Order: sequence, then structure tokens, then C-alpha cells
Amino acid sequence: MAQLRIRFFIQCFCLLLLSVFKVQANSAPVKTFTIVISASAHPRIGYGAVQITKALTSKGYQVKLSHQMSPTAASPVILIGLLQDALVKNAINKYQVKPSGQPGKEGFIINSAKNNVIIAGTDNSGALYGAMELAERISTQGKLPENLNITDKPEMVMRGACVGVQKPALLPGRGTYEYPYTPQNFPWFYDKALWLRYLDSLASNRMNALYLWNGHPFASLVRVKEYPYAVEVDEATFKKNEEIFKFLTDEADRRGIWVIQMFYNIIVSKPFAEKNNLKTQDRNRLIVPIIADYTRKSIAAFVQKYPHVGLMVALGEAMEGVGQDDIDWFTKTIIPGVKDGLKALGKTEEPPIVLRAHDTDAPAVMKAALPLYKNLYTEAKFNGEALTTYTPHGAWADLHRTLSRIGTVQIENVHILANLEPFRYGSADFIQKSVLAMHNVYEANGLHLYPQASYWDWPYSADKADTRLLQLDRDWIWYKEWSRYAWNCHRDRNEEVKYWGNQLAAMYGCTQAQGEQILKAYEESGEISPQILRRVGITDGNRQTMTLGMLMAQFTNPEKFGLFSLLYESEAPEGEILSQYAEKEWKHQPHVGETPVDVMNNIISFGKKAVTAIDAAAPGITKNKAEFNRLKNDMYCYNAMANSYAAKIKAAVSIIRYKYTDDIADLEKAVPDMERSIDYYRELVKLTKDSYLYANSMQTRQRKIPVPGTDGTMKTWAELLPVYEKELANFKKNIDSLKSPDAKAKKAKQQALTNAQVNIAAGYAGSYTIVENARPFADTAATISGFAKELQGLKAVQLDRAMQIKQGTAITFTNAQPLKVLVGYFNKGGFINPDTWHYALAPQLEIDASANDFGQADVKLSNGILIPGQPSVNIHTYSFKAGTNTLTLPKGIALVLGFIPESEPIPVYDAGLSMTGNIKDLRWLFN
Repeated sequence: MAQLRIRFFIQCFCLLLLSVFKVQANSAPVKTFTIVISASAHPRIGYGAVQITKALTSKGYQVKLSHQMSPTAASPVILIGLLQDALVKNAINKYQVKPSGQPGKEGFIINSAKNNVIIAGTDNSGALYGAMELAERISTQGKLPENLNITDKPEMVMRGACVGVQKPALLPGRGTYEYPYTPQNFPWFYDKALWLRYLDSLASNRMNALYLWNGHPFASLVRVKEYPYAVEVDEATFKKNEEIFKFLTDEADRRGIWVIQMFYNIIVSKPFAEKNNLKTQDRNRLIVPIIADYTRKSIAAFVQKYPHVGLMVALGEAMEGVGQDDIDWFTKTIIPGVKDGLKALGKTEEPPIVLRAHDTDAPAVMKAALPLYKNLYTEAKFNGEALTTYTPHGAWADLHRTLSRIGTVQIENVHILANLEPFRYGSADFIQKSVLAMHNVYEANGLHLYPQASYWDWPYSADKADTRLLQLDRDWIWYKEWSRYAWNCHRDRNEEVKYWGNQLAAMYGCTQAQGEQILKAYEESGEISPQILRRVGITDGNRQTMTLGMLMAQFTNPEKFGLFSLLYESEAPEGEILSQYAEKEWKHQPHVGETPVDVMNNIISFGKKAVTAIDAAAPGITKNKAEFNRLKNDMYCYNAMANSYAAKIKAAVSIIRYKYTDDIADLEKAVPDMERSIDYYRELVKLTKDSYLYANSMQTRQRKIPVPGTDGTMKTWAELLPVYEKELANFKKNIDSLKSPDAKAKKAKQQALTNAQVNIAAGYAGSYTIVENARPFADTAATISGFAKELQGLKAVQLDRAMQIKQGTAITFTNAQPLKVLVGYFNKGGFINPDTWHYALAPQLEIDASANDFGQADVKLSNGILIPGQPSVNIHTYSFKAGTNTLTLPKGIALVLGFIPESEPIPVYDAGLSMTGNIKDLRWLFN
């Protein structure tokens, strides 16, 4: 079968040659080259020969194909093969070639002698890359280079990009990540010409992996004999999926690219779930035998059908992360499924399995898995779901190094880029330093690259245009820069400036100097978003759309919005956040590292320099003018955004100072800066109004910062402008109210919340009323010593602490009217002293896509309960419709503090029941 495929390829190759050899009768004589490849050469070598042919014919040469070296050849020869091939060995001896070194995996040599060129790879991919190297040099120099003596190989073992087979919004009746492969959902998935363009782009950048991300792809691609009903596409679509997936994997293999299918655990198909009276996904459920059997058999069928496709496994997020369940699922379901598929094929070559170290104890999982399966990789996010720093450190760096030292390859995932979208990004300097950090700090040796923007809207970008722009075209420099440094990150900086200047000059038809000015614009603007997020942002996750700005309350009280501390502790240089900066200023203490004020000054400078550089290049542009104008507009957007953020940071410093001084003058000082911030934001609205469809491609309830973005709303700057204008108006009004003589006497008196009518199913320890000394747990004497006054008299559920730790909390109840359940999470989540108190992890969208399905993501009442000897408690609310419902919480201790009517407002403030820090809540100033 393989020989037939190779012969078919060679026939196609010859037809291609005939089509490109046509030379007009009156043209000047041209030189002829003979490309020699073995008759049994791998398709990758054939693909490489085609690239050289295209390069030569575009420069006026003629090309012939041969499968053997002729002793009397009249034309120079370009031989492509493997180092161990007899054809190559004979040629090396004949031409007395002395390679400069021995290439490793995917490496190659290129040597020329007597007008002949030998390209020899360690393996088929190496031969392909050698051919592409020569083709690139021919295209750049306009002729076949002389005196070639090159030995090269990639530094990173895995170099891949990803495509999300996912959408910006949820499908009706489905959960997060649940997107069947259908022409209605993904018309582009069936576009072979687009796939070929994309694969050619990956190959030209010497990428060797393509990741396809989807929640549960198996029900669109394979049929399991025992569960035929699980297929969730019709028969015609199923056949289309089979055909396009085979086409994609064959064409990828021809270019040296592994297709790696990603999936989440545990998600099952909708028809399977309905047939077995299950949910498609439930983070807190235990491993159910029928789901394990279905998943194992689905993986086996997939491997049997597509043996040259790898798998990427996300254990966390859709199943409760960190614990024995993760280890069992990987070692008793997934790996056995792969082995079952190989056994059915009669094969022993293991396809790669990539373990995603997200919301799971990846080192523990790998320790259990390696004795069972050898071709394993690990993967973790480089800077979370953003790009923030090339100086990572702390606990996150420790995790990456631990994974790197397991003995397999650790892959760095440049993920989502929520702080970059939608503006263009192409800082070669930042990217080269980031790849160096992957090697030197993380000790990693692989790259998994997300699109620079609009991941959820593949293949399109967010730009407004008569015809939607493709990410592949718009963000060419993003892919090219990361892949260039994944191949070799130890390149001379001065030479890189020249290289990228030349690339940009060729792109826009300008001079080298003007190309370097465009690069300067990219690099100056390339520091703006990373620095803003890492010093004043809320999270490194995609629940924050940084380019849309932030509420002042998020600057002054970030902890009330789910502050993700890892962003500051690991994914930023050593430094301070706003609250730390303000406290040190008040105490006259020295500052440490990068401060928000440093960033405020930096980004103003970066924005100005980016605009100056792009304006300097503008007069010389002769090609791709429309795209250059879009790039130029992006630089102006970066500048306006930087100035808007800088003014708001300056205002925030004054406002946070008020926590210590109680001096209204500090608040008044902030007003002009907030006004200036809005002026710059209005400029940003004008710049984006006719140039962008949206700021963020994820348009679901997961987005929370600066404001919730449910159902595709609040995704443009024009939509956010009134929010910021109202914020400023409220701030001015509240300052005025503070000036009145009786302002302190006007504290609002919040009434106690009302108990809703609810019937709780049997099986719980009991109930209690929230009063002083109430006992929240049946199996411990701990009592409540303090609580927010609004909770007085609520009827709470008394729980068994030991059972919560062992199996989590699930309370079934019936309610005639919609209601909210008040749940208290201790302010230390995770495994803390597991022998006694093991606290449940509060909802975190960074690790759990379902963490806001019931409106539970935000803290409503901060520090609202105090139990002696324990952390203070933040209170969240879960909303339920009328009917019979189940509240499901993760393993660990939490409080179920009562049920209130859905219509009843709950105050959003800090009750102050904490012993640490300056907890003064300033959010009221903007309401």
C-alpha cells in the first residue's frame, strides 16, 4: 500500500514538473537542474523536491526529475535523500563531500561540489527540512547558492500550532467545548484548499505538529460497536468526517506534521448521555463504569482507524482535578484504550500521548503512567492564557522544571493570548526571549502555539473587512517568529533585526530601513499588553479581556474579582501590585522590583515610540497597503490603550491611598486622571469602530472582566464606553456625598436576607440557624463566632465535614420558585492540612470552564463568616430555576449557608471578618 502511495505521488510530482517547465519560445536560454530522489522515497522527500522545483522555476531555471545518478549527466544534480541511503553515500564519495557535522533527529546536511548539491537528512523529516532550507535560499538570493556546507537541526523536539474546532458561543442545549464536527458548525473544516494552505504554512515554518482542540471529537469520527448510538452526526456527515480527517492526516504526514487530537475528560456525546440518563459533563461526578468503558472503546476505535494521529489529554477542567481519579482515568481508561487500538491493528509503534498539566497533578499522573506507556509528553501553559513575561519564576516555574525532569519532553503552550487580542502582535525580541526562557528557566523542549488572536473564531480574524481576513494571512509574522525561534533561539540579535527588517520590507515593498522601523513598532507595542496585565490585571485567564479596559473597582479591590495570584507570583518579574505599592508608599518603605508606576510610565513611552516608528515607515509602502494601514491603526490603538490605562493607574494610586488617609482630597486628585483615561478610551472607540468586529472571540458567560459578556454582549469598546462614563459620574457623586456633614451617619442599613421555601431531600446531617455559636458541621465542635448581619436567621444546611472531604457535597432540593443558594468557601482552597481541614476550592474559571454555569464565579459577600482557627469565608451564590435541583460542590469543606429568593438582592461588599491586611472595600465609590 505504501509503495502504491509513493508511486502515485511521484506521478503527480512529474505532472507538476511538466506544468512549471513551460518556457516561452522567445525567452532567454535557461540553466537546467536535475533533481534526484529515490524511486521509493518517502512522500516528505517528494514534497521537499517540489519546493526546490518551485523555487528554481520561479527564478527562470528548468528542472528535471530522476530516480538515479547518471554518470554522464549534462546538468548539475540536486540529490535529496537520507544519510544512510546508498544513493547518498555514493554521491558523497563521488563528489568528495565532507559534511561539517552529524545532524541529529530531524537534522540535515547540505553540501555542494562541482555545481552539484547533496541534501541528506537523518530521517525523512530532516531531508524535507534540508530541501526547504535550499528552496528558501534560492528564493532569497535569486539563484542556487554556491559553496554550501550546512549542518542544521531543530532545538525543540515538538513544534506545533493549534486549531480550535470550537466556536465563540455555546451551541443550544450544549455545554462548554461541546461542538460536533459538522458542516453547519465548521464549514471551514471541510475546505481542503484551506487545509493545504495551512499545512504548507506550518511546513514552511518547519512545524511538526498540528493540534486539533475539541471537547469530545470521537463521536464525530468513529463508531463504537458496543455504543453505535453514541455517534452525534448523521451518516452523510460521518462519511465526510472520515474522508476529510484521512485527507488531513495524510497531507500532514507528507509534510512531516503529526496531527494530535485533543479532548477533554470527562465529556461524552449528547446521544450517549441521553440514552444512559447522564450529563454530557459533570466536573464533580465519580468515574462511572459505563462512561469509562465507552471512553476506552472510543479511543481504541480512534487509534485503530487513525494510527498515525496522536492524542492530547486534558484530565482537568471537565473532571475534578488533582486526585486519584485523574491517575486512574489516565492509566485505566485512556492508555488501555490506545493499547487496545494498537493490538487490533497488530502494531507496536506507540502514537504520542500529550498529558496536559492543567488542573491535575501531572507529575503524579506521569509517575503512574510511564511504566505503562513510553511515548508520553507533558504540556503546560507558558504564561497562563496570556503573554506576560519572558522572566517566569516561582511555583509555576518549579512545576515546569519538574515536568521537564521527568525524562520525557515538556511542551510549552502559548495559550489563548487573552491580553493580546485583537490587535496585531509581532515582537521578535519578546518572542525570542520567551523561547530562551522556555529552555533556560523551564528546561522545556517543545512549543504548542495558539493563534495570536480570535482562537474561538478560527479561521477568521476580528478585523472588519469586505471579506473576512484569515488568521493565517493576518498573523503570518506571529507564526513565523515563534517557529523560527523554536528551531533555533540562539540567534544573534543584531542579525535578527536585519532579518525581520528584510522580511517586512519584502512584505510591504519598502526599504530595509523602513522594514526595521515596522519591526520597531511591533517591538515597542509588544511590551504594552504584557506589562499592563502582569502589574494591574485580575487574571492570566480568558475571563479577562484586557484590551477592553478595567473598572476602577478592579484596580482598587482586585481580590473581590477573583484575583489570580499566580499571575504576579510567577508570570511576571519580581515586583508589586497596586495594593502593595500603596501600602509601601504610606509606610515610606522601599519598593521592590517592577511597580505599577513603572509600568504606567513605560507604556506611555512604548505607545509613543510605536506610533513614531510606524509613521516613519508609512511613506515607503508600495505593497499590501490595506494591510499596512490596518497594522498602522493597531499601533495607534495600542497607544490610546496605553495612555488610557496609564491615566487610570495614576488615578488608582490616589484612590487606594484614601484607604489609609480617609482624606477626600486623595479622591479628588484622581478625578482629572479618570477623565483623561476616558478621553483616551474615546479615541480607542473611534479607532476600533470601523476596524474591528469585536475585542474577544470568546463570547460566553465565562468572560467576567471588565464586565460579564453573556450572549455575545460587551465585546466592543463602544459598548464599554458608557460603563466607564457612568463609573466616573458615580465617583464624582459619591465624593460629593462624602463632603456632607452627616455623610458618616448615612450608612445604609441592610435588612437580613429572607429564607426561601425549599424542601431538602433526606440524607443530610440536619439544619441550623445562623446565629452566634451555631455549629455548621455535625462531626466537629467548631462554631461560628461572627457573621455578616445580612445572614442573621438564615436556615443553613449542617454538613458532615469528613464526608465532604471524602466525596464532595451534593444536596438535592425542590423549590417552587427560582432561588439562590449561599455557599461559603474558606479563603484557602486546595489541599491544606488534609488530615483535619481540607478546604473545597472556590469556583475558578482559570481551571474550570463550568465555574459560572450557575452564576457562582464572583464573590458576593467577602469575609462574611468567621470560625475561630479557620480562614475567613467568602460567600458565593448559585442560582437555580424552580423544580428539583442538585447543588454539587467539589471535594473539601465548604458551607451551605441558606436559600434565598432569586429576586432578592444580596449586598456586594466586604463584611470585614478577617484579621489580615487593609480590607477596606472601595467598590461603593463607583456605584
